[in-house]
Amino acid sequence: MTFKEKYGNTALVAGASEGIGAAYAHALAARGLDLILIARRKERLEAKSAQIAKQYGVKVLPVVCDLATADAMQQIINAIGDMPVDFMVYNAALSYIGAYLKTGLSTHTNIAQVNMLTPLAMLHYFGGKMAERGKGGIVLMSSIAGFQGSGYLATYAATKAFNRVLAEGLWYEWRHKGVDVIACCAGATATPNYINTNPDKASILEPKPQLPEQVVEECLRKIGTTPSFISGSGNKLVSFLMQHIFPRKKAVVTISDGMKKMYRIKE
Repeated sequence: MTFKEKYGNTALVAGASEGIGAAYAHALAARGLDLILIARRKERLEAKSAQIAKQYGVKVLPVVCDLATADAMQQIINAIGDMPVDFMVYNAALSYIGAYLKTGLSTHTNIAQVNMLTPLAMLHYFGGKMAERGKGGIVLMSSIAGFQGSGYLATYAATKAFNRVLAEGLWYEWRHKGVDVIACCAGATATPNYINTNPDKASILEPKPQLPEQVVEECLRKIGTTPSFISGSGNKLVSFLMQHIFPRKKAVVTISDGMKKMYRIKE
């Protein structure tokens, strides 16, 4: 059975204009799926959509939407009408690097909206329809940052823990309804956003950043086999150390010290 035969004809990717989201769009189009691509930057999204449609000969519908808005789900419904979504990737995320109190509360609430509340709404709507049809697949992008607290990345890390635990719970609930759910816990990935933060190397333990395509291909191979996974052998090793070898306090201190060094944070 091919990927398309297993899941259906149309995939939705939220956060699709570049980086991991764009890599998902390419990978799913290469598997023959038509696409609904969601992002907030109109010109970049439309250019990416046109490129993929031409390259793979699939239909691509760009939907310009700021997923930080409270009515983002309704905007998406208005844009796509009754188009069925057979496979969904929620890749969109906001983050703030720095001391928690050095930015306003609205920064943290926007992170919560994009990273938790909007995907909750999309899972309820699109996941519910998949469960009714008895067929579908869902990827929630999480992060190894969500396996322990992380100073200077506190809100983002907490939302990524939420994503992983949510996906694991829905994997169990929907596994007998024909809907595969997986949390992809990525580490540092060479996306434009990551590169633009200009990070230093945190420690000798830090794995080399993966390419977006590596993360995506591993996820699309693993969906249907496990509720969550850590992408990349280097990230698996570091996570094993943090979760099973280091005491919890040491894990939190190690990760937080790494963030402080990586981004040259001075309090």
